[in-house]
Amino acid sequence: YVIVQMVDEVQIEYYDSNTQRIITKQDWADQANEDKVPDYLERATERRKGDQQVAKGNMGTLKK
Repeated sequence: YVIVQMVDEVQIEYYDSNTQRIITKQDWADQANEDKVPDYLERATERRKGDQQVAKGNMGTLKK
């Protein structure tokens, strides 16, 4: 499961279920998020893990 976040066709974040962590691709995006919410990466990572579980459940439903 992979999430790629883009702004104006530029990749700013990448989340992979194998690593279960967000990798920021643009310093400016990382700094903007950290300035507003100091624990942004931790909170966003937990949301991505939840999104992953929802997607997994949805795929199971679709397979039926």
